[in-house]
Amino acid sequence: MRHVVLVIPPAVERAGKAWELMDPRAVIVCADHEQAVLWADAAPAELRAHAVTGLGRTAALLKEGRVGVLAGSPADLSALVARSALKLDTLETLVIAWPESFTTELDTLLGEAPEARRVILSWDPHGLADFIERHARRAEIVGDIPLDSVGKPLGPIASARYAVVPAGRRAVVVRDVLDAVRSVRPYVWQGGDVAAPAEAPDAVVATTLPTREEFRMLAAIAQPLVVTLASQVPYLKSIASLTPFALPSHADRAQDRNAALRAEISARLAQSDVDAELAVLAPLFEEHDPAMVAGALLAISRQPSAVSARPAEQQTNAPWVKLFVTVGTKDRASAKDLVGALIKEAGLEKGQIGKIDVRETFSLVDVAPPIVDQAVRRLTGVSIRGRRVTARPDRG
Repeated sequence: MRHVVLVIPPAVERAGKAWELMDPRAVIVCADHEQAVLWADAAPAELRAHAVTGLGRTAALLKEGRVGVLAGSPADLSALVARSALKLDTLETLVIAWPESFTTELDTLLGEAPEARRVILSWDPHGLADFIERHARRAEIVGDIPLDSVGKPLGPIASARYAVVPAGRRAVVVRDVLDAVRSVRPYVWQGGDVAAPAEAPDAVVATTLPTREEFRMLAAIAQPLVVTLASQVPYLKSIASLTPFALPSHADRAQDRNAALRAEISARLAQSDVDAELAVLAPLFEEHDPAMVAGALLAISRQPSAVSARPAEQQTNAPWVKLFVTVGTKDRASAKDLVGALIKEAGLEKGQIGKIDVRETFSLVDVAPPIVDQAVRRLTGVSIRGRRVTARPDRG
């Protein structure tokens, strides 16, 4: 079996020829687990491809023979070899996907598969000459090596902007880019032929990594903005003079119908005075996920009956009455401690408790007027942080 080097940009969607060279039990070595997932998602169904995202699960799948083509990073594949879950010495085809950035991690792994045919994908075979000589000697090179007539590497063609985006967000982020540049006549290139648009565009966005020639054609239309993975930036630098593009922040994006509510909640949390509410909810947090509790509260607040169901004390605009309580920060007391005592010992409801101001030797607590006497009577004599307290209406 002869080794092969395919000269293509470092994008899985460009690797059509590589699938033709794989047998049903191939291993794809790639930069990281993000790339591995891209390979697994792009694989033909009959190859039963699997990405190494969890060592334990992958080892179990290999043991049961449920994996055909396996894609993973050098570190993850080496870990599977060390567990004896992956046998490379019987492998027929080993695909090495754009190793320009991780050749130093490959020597030991490739030593485990001395007989396997190497299919190396590279955008710069000239820079990989030593690696290819060691691991794929006399390989057949398919494609054009980016060298000029005297053997020197070709330089950048034109300028471009780029935005580094995780693989899962590439399709979504195009809208953010077009909003940021305020484009009304965009040309979004997703691969294929570069066709000159009938109307001159005010923005050119490439969501697929272009070849040198495709980039030349895109740059002839307008300065391209390329949406790319972090691992693809070195290749982009070889064909373009790059300027990073800052994606719009959340503040710059259009606000949906729930944005005002989220902003109100964020502002409330920033005030850091939700101790009373936390004391009420603490028992629920022990039984339920806090996120589910928050969701339930939001659902309750949106019910038409939510306002009318509140205690009368909450529906009136009567001013609060301040209680003077003989415990403070000197006793290591907090607002949460006072709320707990008022609810559990004095029998108050959360809506009957207002602002709590904990000072060094005492605290001031706002309570609803109708329950002042109850709060004074039941709180007096209660122990808070080991101190027996006295409560009375504040005299200012």
